[in-house]
Amino acid sequence: MVIPIFERWGLNPREQRVASIAVMVLGVMLLLALPLGLSVLVSTRRAENDELRTTLASVNGARGQIRERQERKSSIAQRYGKKAPQLAGFLEQQATANKLQVVDSVDRPDVPQGKKYTERHTVIHLKKAGMLSIAKFLESIEKSNYPVAITRLNIRKRSGEPDSYDVEVGVSAFDRNEAAPAAEKKP
Repeated sequence: MVIPIFERWGLNPREQRVASIAVMVLGVMLLLALPLGLSVLVSTRRAENDELRTTLASVNGARGQIRERQERKSSIAQRYGKKAPQLAGFLEQQATANKLQVVDSVDRPDVPQGKKYTERHTVIHLKKAGMLSIAKFLESIEKSNYPVAITRLNIRKRSGEPDSYDVEVGVSAFDRNEAAPAAEKKP
């Protein structure tokens, strides 16, 4: 088992035997290392692909959340885009539609709510009102599609009269402040 190249190099039989053993060991190592190296390469690529898949799945999942946020933001902008009317007149109109009589109304001063909103508040009093009419009145305020909220409700039963109540209702309207134009920068 002499390799012809060893004879050309002028190796004696002992050196040829050591060289042929070294070549065999190198060949066996190459045969074992090549599949092992390829399996390590495949496993690292597989791990990278799994990471990319999970990242893409999280991005695709976040798209729905982003869409929901944008829809919520646009619905809020749409709701605040329509400014609420003067509260005293609005409440009087809603009360008349529900067969209630407003005894008096008190407008409170405007209160800023942060940088973007202003709150207008009005308190009205209703006398001798039925519970069904009160419920329909409150429902009509909430369903008005204006940025209004019932912030105060005090109902007192009138003694001696069935289904007769004195009611104090506080309603707040929230107006979005118009964005002030940006001041020009001085050179």
